[in-house]
Amino acid sequence: MQTVDVVVIGAGPAGTVAASYLKKQGYEVTILEKEKFPRFQIGESLLPCCMEHLDESGLLDAVKERNFQKKTGAAFMRGEKRCEFFFSEQFTKGWTWTWQVKRADFDSTLAEATRAKGVDVNFECEVLKVTCSAEKQHVEYQDADGNVHEIESRFIIDSSGYGRVLPRLFDLSKPSAFSPRGAIFSHLEDKNRTEKASNNIFVHSFDNNKSWIWAIPFSDGSTSVGIVGDKEKITEMAENGGEAYKTFIREFADLNGRFKDADLKFEPKHILGYSIGVKKMYGEGFVLSGNSTEFLDPIFSSGVTFATASGLLSAKMTHKHLQGEAVDWETEYEKVIQQGINVFRSYVSGWYSGDFQTIVFTPHINEDIKNQICSVLAGYVWDQSNPFVKKHDTILPTLAKVIKIKERSIGDVASSESSAQ
Repeated sequence: MQTVDVVVIGAGPAGTVAASYLKKQGYEVTILEKEKFPRFQIGESLLPCCMEHLDESGLLDAVKERNFQKKTGAAFMRGEKRCEFFFSEQFTKGWTWTWQVKRADFDSTLAEATRAKGVDVNFECEVLKVTCSAEKQHVEYQDADGNVHEIESRFIIDSSGYGRVLPRLFDLSKPSAFSPRGAIFSHLEDKNRTEKASNNIFVHSFDNNKSWIWAIPFSDGSTSVGIVGDKEKITEMAENGGEAYKTFIREFADLNGRFKDADLKFEPKHILGYSIGVKKMYGEGFVLSGNSTEFLDPIFSSGVTFATASGLLSAKMTHKHLQGEAVDWETEYEKVIQQGINVFRSYVSGWYSGDFQTIVFTPHINEDIKNQICSVLAGYVWDQSNPFVKKHDTILPTLAKVIKIKERSIGDVASSESSAQ
């Protein structure tokens, strides 16, 4: 029977940030990861806010050494309409750049750096059973050879991502309010990439805002290209080895032939129905972080930021708890993480309703408004001094309505003047 202070389930960004922070505080930490690294994962475009979490947990320097593709902004397009955001021009004072990463390399870097700090990182270890109590947590897991082990800890942080170990074992999952969607994606050669295209994620909206394409460039000259849409559309695109996906990205007009002759690095992969929620983010002896809490939608690349934010905060609250201090998990953890999730939920809803596009594609967008929206896109969704954070649930539909009324009035005036002539 192995005994440690904290067991972390999952070696992704949430788990490694949590484990590294706790190791800095002097705790004995063990990570149990079901998969073997390196392994493929989506969520390849980071947000500037997560740089703070990597820095505080002591992992930033290890990532810097990898020379990943620098990301300085995001570009949204629909037909002839285009709006670029640059993180150097945002409202909130914070990081003005981040990276675009192949997650296999990024996650392995974090795991290796965490292990180098003295954390016991175990791959190909599947958690089978968990028993929690106020003082002692008991975990049974199976290693790659089929051997079953037991480990006891004072606390558990579940950072198992899509595996959602404790939500599954403790019946904590709940359905998402969003319509079921899916994504199909691959990595492609990108010989037609411009220098400007290297520093941004490009998002192309189509199908009346119901579907969109991402293009995420990497430092090795390849680019991640994915299509997001309803489950039926993605299922059709995935048939016959993804032939419909390949044809679409090579012929889609708004890509201007960027991938018309591009070779795929691997056959297209797809996932369906990824949006999911959770009934509660904590319980006696455990806390959830990363995608084990809630996953909304990939449109604004918020996944890794929520992983690192919740990983860091869960570690801080765990440290406080293990020091014998009272922790109000509802107020100090769940409500804080939920605040960020709720902000991005409003923006995801605004994307698919078309309100977000109405605002960013309006001619001569107000610079103050653009900078405030840019901070949300940079991941600073806890900055209550930003009106587009504080009033997130009403500001997008209200502003979009005002813009539509104004544009309609301008159109009516122009029509009247034309008739008079």
